[in-house]
Amino acid sequence: MANNDKNKPPLIAPARQFAQTPKKPAKKKRTKKPKKGRGGIVGFFRFIVRAVWRVIWWVGLRVAIVFALVLGAGVFYYYKDLPDAIALMDDRERGSVTMMDYKGSVFAWRGDQFGGLVTSKTVSPHLKNAVIATEDKRYYRHFGISPRGILGAMIINYRAGRSPLSGNGGSTITQQVAKRVFFSDLRSIERKIKEVPMSIAMELKYTKDEILAIYLNRAYLGAGSYGFEAASQRYFAKSARNVNVSEAAMLAGLLKAPSRFAPTRNIGRAQGRADLIIGLMEDQDYLTKAEAVTARNNPAKLSAVAEKRAGGYFADWIMESGPEFILKDSTEDIVIKTTFDGRMQKAAEEALDFIFENKVKAGSKAQAAIIVMSRDGAVRAMVGGRNLGMAGGFNRATQALRQTGSSFKPFVYAAALENGFSYNSIVVDEPYTINIPGSGPYSPNNYDHKFRGPITFTQALAGSINVAAVKISETIGREKVRFLAQDLGINEKLATGPAVALGASESTLLEMTGAYAGILNSGISAKPYGVMELTIQGDNAPLMGKSSGGGKRVINDHAASELIYMMNQVIEVGTGRRAKLKGREAAGKTGTTQGARDAWFIGFTADYVAGVWMGNDNNSKLTGVTGGGLPADIWRETMLRVHEGLPSKSLPMVNPVPGDIGQELEPSDRGSNLSRAVDRELKQFEKDAETIMNKLLGIFR
Repeated sequence: MANNDKNKPPLIAPARQFAQTPKKPAKKKRTKKPKKGRGGIVGFFRFIVRAVWRVIWWVGLRVAIVFALVLGAGVFYYYKDLPDAIALMDDRERGSVTMMDYKGSVFAWRGDQFGGLVTSKTVSPHLKNAVIATEDKRYYRHFGISPRGILGAMIINYRAGRSPLSGNGGSTITQQVAKRVFFSDLRSIERKIKEVPMSIAMELKYTKDEILAIYLNRAYLGAGSYGFEAASQRYFAKSARNVNVSEAAMLAGLLKAPSRFAPTRNIGRAQGRADLIIGLMEDQDYLTKAEAVTARNNPAKLSAVAEKRAGGYFADWIMESGPEFILKDSTEDIVIKTTFDGRMQKAAEEALDFIFENKVKAGSKAQAAIIVMSRDGAVRAMVGGRNLGMAGGFNRATQALRQTGSSFKPFVYAAALENGFSYNSIVVDEPYTINIPGSGPYSPNNYDHKFRGPITFTQALAGSINVAAVKISETIGREKVRFLAQDLGINEKLATGPAVALGASESTLLEMTGAYAGILNSGISAKPYGVMELTIQGDNAPLMGKSSGGGKRVINDHAASELIYMMNQVIEVGTGRRAKLKGREAAGKTGTTQGARDAWFIGFTADYVAGVWMGNDNNSKLTGVTGGGLPADIWRETMLRVHEGLPSKSLPMVNPVPGDIGQELEPSDRGSNLSRAVDRELKQFEKDAETIMNKLLGIFR
């Protein structure tokens, strides 16, 4: 057993195989390369550059942090006080005045016009696109400030030879709103600085559409229009909701320079600007090429009302004569229905143009004014000068105080007729001298330096005899003449001397025409007026009614009818023959002042009264012009046009006894006629003393 065990192989356990961790290769030692350029000049400059860069980075980071904190504080400061967007839509300091003619059609606007609130969603899409394309093409992609836009503007300024900060400012629509609403009174640099935090604050407070709505409602667009709704109504007589591409482009084009590009000022310039806007809209894919071509081929045009620009002087007069606390100081929007008649306005303007083109020397600087009114004083048309329709210009019909000359004489004869004389009373045209205490003798002269002897009142007025007018005035008393003229509506201070009978006093064409209306109105004064109703926009009931109306009786019916007959003879056989209307009765009076500085013709038919004045603004002498010449021609042309289509009516005048007019008196009859006239006049003085005193007391009450 023992031996057997010896022959057996020894027991040996199998060797275990363990995974061996691979040995990392020995790191190769880097051979340090010698540093290049660390020394010498290159190394020194690199050191300087790196040092400067570290300083700039260190300072810049801290400046940026400080700037961000300051900007954030500024944004918060403005943000906390921003009101709701609706409160910023209308910032006008005064309201608007919209004027309608007697039929109810709008013909003029004054004040700060605001057509009503619009939003980016309610205006025409074309208008919204035109505004964005013109003013801020990245409007919906920036946060209120556009660094890219500012840089582009600086480049444009530089290329144009301006300072980079002058000219185009690169302002976004948001910045423009900030400027318009909050910083319009600040200087440029200060404003630009404050616009930045305010614009960001507005972007945080309001939506993009709200900011755009503020812009659309507050932009000034010329002709007194604030906001695109007002401008659209003003130029195109339609809402901003309904403008087409060409109209939208014209409105957007006004933003850069409202006065320069206003279509009422120069329609060709406005259309050229609109073409540029259409190009921008096409470039920014708001329009296809075909749409752009169509828009250019169909440019925007003014509405009929805006194109006429009628009634500018009339509208100015309404603003000047109306209640100041309503028309000038109120912030409400006012609508006024007036007495204005566009057809008659056109008639007056055409008549003036016709005479100046055909009968006045080219280049003449003479001016003229025309008034047309109804017999009750309702003013229908007004031309304040040859620069027709210019709002805000000097209105010679209402503002020019000029000597009235012989056009004042009807008031002298009216006073005489009111005091017992008649149209065929006798006055002697002869050398006549009055001794005026403190001034010496006064001797009136006739225009032709001739004397006619005994003549009737009618002949004296028809021939505009100066001596006769002065004698009659002195006979009945100057005060009666003065008081009667004032009762008929002459409010300016009248001369106190005998020359008052010859129109030495000053008045306006409006006053004189209104006084003549009182004569036509059977002796009842007719104060000129232009307002029929005044209403606050949105209200149903008028705030005010007619601005004038029935006057008081100044001349009795019979005296008025005699005076109308006498004035009719001025046109039929006297100095006003050039004013004669074929187939229609008319009455009037010429007037030429001393030195021919003023020439008048005022007259009426049974329907309308019209007054014409001519003169130079510098009060120099007119060449070859008298009241019976060019003014009578203008009056005739005006009245022919005014009465087109109207039936002829008779004047309310007496029927004279045949043979009374133009008949020479026999020398043997002169004394007896004069004696009877004087006796009748003296008796009438006594009878009317009480009446005159009552009138005087009434004036001073």
